[in-house]
Amino acid sequence: MSPENSPQGTPAARRPSLLTLVAISAAGAFSMNIFLPSLPGMAEDFGVDYALMQLAVSAFLGVSAVLQLLCGPISDRFGRRPVVLWSLTIFLVATLGTLMAPSAGWFLFFRMVQAVITTGFVISRAVVRDIVPAEQAASMIGYVTMAMSLVPMVAPVLGGTLDEAFGWRASFIAMGVLALVVLVLCWFDLGETARGGGIPMRQQIATYPVLARSQRFWGYALAATLSAGSFYAYLGGAPFVGKNVLHLSPAEVGYWFAAPSLGYALGNFLSARCSVRIGMNRMVLAGALICTLALSGALFLDLMGHHAPLVFFGSVAFMGLGNGMLLPNANAGMMSVRPELAGTASGLGGAMAVAGGAGLAALAGAFLHDDAGAAPLLVIMAASAGASVLAILWVIARERQIMRGG
Repeated sequence: MSPENSPQGTPAARRPSLLTLVAISAAGAFSMNIFLPSLPGMAEDFGVDYALMQLAVSAFLGVSAVLQLLCGPISDRFGRRPVVLWSLTIFLVATLGTLMAPSAGWFLFFRMVQAVITTGFVISRAVVRDIVPAEQAASMIGYVTMAMSLVPMVAPVLGGTLDEAFGWRASFIAMGVLALVVLVLCWFDLGETARGGGIPMRQQIATYPVLARSQRFWGYALAATLSAGSFYAYLGGAPFVGKNVLHLSPAEVGYWFAAPSLGYALGNFLSARCSVRIGMNRMVLAGALICTLALSGALFLDLMGHHAPLVFFGSVAFMGLGNGMLLPNANAGMMSVRPELAGTASGLGGAMAVAGGAGLAALAGAFLHDDAGAAPLLVIMAASAGASVLAILWVIARERQIMRGG
């Protein structure tokens, strides 16, 4: 094989470095998490209710869900490089808008435009599939997605510290600086890797009914959506609970925000080590049960009057552990229903998870108020996790029915 060519015929000179791919993915995770400790203070600054300001999370996620469906086919048609460069450029303009917004309405508008940065999650994986053989892609994607578990540990801590020192706008300045650095890095290092072709959007949409008729697909997709929904509800409500219920400073909220990321990293490790031996469905079920039991226990303690950071954030650490076990296996299950539609299943399932999370995050923000404590948020999180248990049991029942010839 010529050193000038990749195994798939992509010129080696155009291969981006692993650092570039990690940076593209990390920029999206960073912008999603860094400002979370500032949400209550931002609501006060703009003179609006927390439920409205919390749309900076839920509306952002809603736009991201749509973009997950669109950006892959768009990059197939127009190329990976222009999609990434234009996304980063639009994000920078939107970031300036958030800094100069005269009202909460204008801020939220520009915040939704900022969701374009989440295209990096999809494009970075697409680039990996372009440049390496299939047997190496999983390993390389693993390195790239490490940013998804590491950045949420660091970003809220940094955001809380910046808020206390300079105010909430400092977090958005940090987003812009990082995006500018990533844009320069991509300009010089990210060559075009797409070879054309791909699956047109209309063809991809035409395959949705095939998956929609599969009980197993819906079971796996709902298990992932509902379990991840607990985490997204947490993102929407935890800043309020941290400040108004637990009376933590923005910096302290940032430190505690590392809890689910630590749990998720451990869950991913267990998933990698145990899924083959234990089985995909059992891993999904175990993860869903861990989430449900931990959050139900925290809800019980909260109703008994035990309002402590360790109770609330400790339960969320176990939720992260459960999600780390559940999500990789549920995603693999979705793609195994019809292997020839793996890409469509992944995109549709991912969009469902983010859209469902957006709805639950908005619901959490709507029900939280000073006199309620953390109970409304924990009810939503525990109920969503419990529903994920039912979803995977639905899959297991269907597979037993198939084995009996039904």
